[in-house]
Amino acid sequence: MAEPVNIHINEGDTFFAHEVTINFTPTQFTFDFKNITPRTDPRSKGRVSFLLKHNVVMTDPWHTKQIVNVLSSVVKRYEEEFGVIKKPKAIEIAEKKQKTMVQKGEKTETPTYLG
Repeated sequence: MAEPVNIHINEGDTFFAHEVTINFTPTQFTFDFKNITPRTDPRSKGRVSFLLKHNVVMTDPWHTKQIVNVLSSVVKRYEEEFGVIKKPKAIEIAEKKQKTMVQKGEKTETPTYLG
């Protein structure tokens, strides 16, 4: 009779990614998922700081291709059920405002991590 096997699962923390950077080498892809949160501290005299957390996932090229296939399939099913995914209007407005201010050489209060 086979011996029972104990499996211990280390659940990761829930993580909302605002941004992802993807790089590759000949043998792996690296996904760097980032969460950027503005922080205000009364002691910093009104200056806003940002807390950046990130989780890195590395996969080999074959598994990366499988992730692309699964993600495409899931997004297709999502859009069939809920409609086409569009960029939120608020992000379009923020991007337009930021672009205009940069063209004018003005300082922008809009975070530069958009898009």
